[in-house]
Amino acid sequence: MNPSGAPPTAGPLRAGTRGSPLALVQTRTFLRLLAAVPGAGDSQEVIIATTGDAVQDRPLADIGGKGLFAKEIHEALLDHRIDCAVHSLKDLETELPPGIVLGCTLTREDARDVLILGDTCGSLDSAAPFGALPRGALVGTSSVRRQAQLLHARPDLRVASIRGNVQTRLRKLRDGECQASLLAMAGLHRLRMDVPNAVALDPEIMLPSAAQGIIGITIRRDDTALRDLLAMIEDPASRTVATAERAMLATLDGSCRTPIGAHARLLPDGSLILNGLVARVDGSYLLKRTLSGSPDDAFRIGVELGASLRAEAPADLFA
Repeated sequence: MNPSGAPPTAGPLRAGTRGSPLALVQTRTFLRLLAAVPGAGDSQEVIIATTGDAVQDRPLADIGGKGLFAKEIHEALLDHRIDCAVHSLKDLETELPPGIVLGCTLTREDARDVLILGDTCGSLDSAAPFGALPRGALVGTSSVRRQAQLLHARPDLRVASIRGNVQTRLRKLRDGECQASLLAMAGLHRLRMDVPNAVALDPEIMLPSAAQGIIGITIRRDDTALRDLLAMIEDPASRTVATAERAMLATLDGSCRTPIGAHARLLPDGSLILNGLVARVDGSYLLKRTLSGSPDDAFRIGVELGASLRAEAPADLFA
């Protein structure tokens, strides 16, 4: 790391990103929005390899958790090799490294998960989507949150861990490595992929991950000029729901081994409602709770719901 902490010479704003197709689409979306802000100047993407992307043969929890999708990127940010970093906010740890803050959140895409069926499955019914899966079907997912909710609804199913980008997971489904898979709808929308035999899952059926569908931009804490610039493209509603969901997640202090779901919405009457979930990976235990209040209390609502879930759930869920 640069021992002096001195910034480089002036030039285009450098946005750090992972190199997956989805990460690049998200970064270019951010840069287009930023380019429309008066005085923003030029910008460019900087691809940074991360440990989370490099190691694909083991579950994420076994190699250090979701922080490995940002570790090298945030090192580059603190070292002034980049000026900001673009993330899928659901993949960003709740406790950021010292000196780094969440500079802005962009408008949330569809937060739902999507079930994608292979050729051996039945016809889809959006009201009962898991009914299309044959008894004992093998479902591919790397998410313990998705696995727990799936097995809670259908204990007869089997789950195989598959990691990789969206294209890799869809290829594995086509190749018959599993009979169905679960992905985030936001990723498919951003990649403009029209996938056959797919159905979006209502959050009542499959509660999403905290901050799913939100692009988050991290910056150095002391970069007040960039923070002011990013305020011009901030989506306040996304910031509010992300604050509630990430506060709940942080309070639960769950690892990537702990199935946790969180989904907040702003209602027509102006209030905020937060749904939270904790479960066992095998689906044998699942607890859902809801809390609502003023959007101004988003952080408090998240903390209180997280504390309530932790108090009611068996202690071993968070071991």
